[in-house]
Amino acid sequence: MSDESTGQKEPARARALFSTADFKLLRRALESHAKATEDREELAKINALHHRLGTYTPS
Repeated sequence: MSDESTGQKEPARARALFSTADFKLLRRALESHAKATEDREELAKINALHHRLGTYTPS
């Protein structure tokens, strides 16, 4: 739908960037990387990201 007074169109509907399968794959990749790293700071970041990705994966 457009706003005829300004001639501007409404933005297109947003599409999902990742699928549920993508989140599962990313979590598995992070798990693998976490097992291989010895850097405690990086491991903490990996664990936090792993947790955040898990909140988006349906049970």
